[in-house]
Amino acid sequence: MVELKRVTEIYRVDTEEAAAELIENFKSKAGKDGYDLTKYESKYRNKKLKGEIVDSWYTVTIQKDFTVE
Repeated sequence: MVELKRVTEIYRVDTEEAAAELIENFKSKAGKDGYDLTKYESKYRNKKLKGEIVDSWYTVTIQKDFTVE
């Protein structure tokens, strides 16, 4: 028998507001979709070229733990 216990998902979004909205979306669906949200975080990232920022984004990490009954 094989059981899924944990999934870690990493998303890329453009703004801090979109990151917060994504986290809240996963929080609200946690009980209904059969998982516990055990970890979530957002981090600002950027890409520099010759000292100048050419791209910026946020990474959102979501960790879901599943309980099999």
